[in-house]
Amino acid sequence: MSSKNYYPMETKGSPRSYQPHKNGNLMEKGSEEQTEKFLPVIEPGLDSLNKNPDDLPFIPEEFSTPPDRYRIVFFIMVIHGIGILMPWNMLINAKTYFEEYKLGKNETEVVELKGKFMFYLGIFSQVPNFVMSGVNTFCQCGGQASPRRIIISISIMIVVFIATVILAMLDSSDWSVTFFWITMMTAVILNMATGVYQNSTFGLAAIFPMKYTNAIVLGTNFSGVFIAVVNLICIASAPDPRTQAIYYFVSAIAVLLLSFDAYFLLPLTKFYQHHRALVRRQQSTNSPSRSFSETCSLFGQVLRKIWVQALCVWFVFFVTLTIFPGIWSNITRKNFPIPDNYWVAVFCFLSFNVFAFLGNIASEWKKIPGPRFIWIPVLLRGLFIPFFLFCRFEVENKERTFPILIDNDYVYIVAGIVLAFTSGYYSSLTMMYGPKLVEPEVAGIAGMIMAFCLVMGITTGVNFSLAVASLATQ
Repeated sequence: MSSKNYYPMETKGSPRSYQPHKNGNLMEKGSEEQTEKFLPVIEPGLDSLNKNPDDLPFIPEEFSTPPDRYRIVFFIMVIHGIGILMPWNMLINAKTYFEEYKLGKNETEVVELKGKFMFYLGIFSQVPNFVMSGVNTFCQCGGQASPRRIIISISIMIVVFIATVILAMLDSSDWSVTFFWITMMTAVILNMATGVYQNSTFGLAAIFPMKYTNAIVLGTNFSGVFIAVVNLICIASAPDPRTQAIYYFVSAIAVLLLSFDAYFLLPLTKFYQHHRALVRRQQSTNSPSRSFSETCSLFGQVLRKIWVQALCVWFVFFVTLTIFPGIWSNITRKNFPIPDNYWVAVFCFLSFNVFAFLGNIASEWKKIPGPRFIWIPVLLRGLFIPFFLFCRFEVENKERTFPILIDNDYVYIVAGIVLAFTSGYYSSLTMMYGPKLVEPEVAGIAGMIMAFCLVMGITTGVNFSLAVASLATQ
């Protein structure tokens, strides 16, 4: 690592760390004031991320890693995970508001758009997300994502949600088709910002131990649970769909403001300062500057080491998004004792997000299988696609092209639980495994590649969902 000699330095209540003495001799120091000299000082805000790592004294990691006090950094990553999927979860959970209230007009063109609303929403959300995630992954200076992009993305998302609240207040019954396309455009802008936000955050978390990457996945799954519960509360308490939507979208703004604040808290933590300085030191030592061709070569080298994990995370989300929400939200009940207006809210959105969240938590306790064999259960999840198509999948004003083979509500509910749990579990494992298969100085690149494959899985899944739905109905 270095040819310098280090002398041990102990302070009360702190672990022993080593610092080179000017004469090259090993000596012990006990001053708490001296200890503070070796802890990098980083101010909050955008400029704090531009500190030169060479100006920060280097301390060997095994002696100096500070603790994540009160798990602050972990919870910051969870908050960002919640914020990342906030736009997607908000839009899909508002299915009844969009389809029955805003697109409830009985006109041929409006009815046609209403029947394919969830499929269009998926495409207009995830294709821009995929494009911007790719741009953010491969258009980097020196191969590192700029954390500054996180705050810009959150700001854009907040502004668009404010516009969405205003649209909810307006009576759009005379311009339903126009409202539909305005909604699609807001989905495009929201998810372009989400693509940058998600990709940059995974790249940032990759410099920490792998449980911090899982914290983001944990947050994304909890985001779905939170939004599903908020949706149910709005349905039960608000007097009409318009009021429900206003309360609903205002809650999204509140969560994004929390994510905004969490961004500025992160550079204040010594845990973040230590890992950031360590990675920058390794980068400046191993590759002080890279040309475009060298950066592309580096991405290729990283991808060769993590390609199995990258394909696995793509396929996990491909299968999940093929089914959820497009297919799943259009499966009707036969005789399950619950009102129709709660059926989709409970046994689609809430059920999926709760059990995906539990699957994510389970990955913290048990990691089976390991990186080498995880592709086997991931591949087997592909059987869920034909299973859900053979359930009571129905689209308004459309007829099925083949018979319903699974007519039992309880069988469908159990299968949904398994799909959701495995989605949360295997997405967590693959996202954690990937960055840890490469050297620490390129872990951020691996994290961005994994996030890009995650988004690619979502994008290809929602597009394939429309294709299989077209085959199943006419």
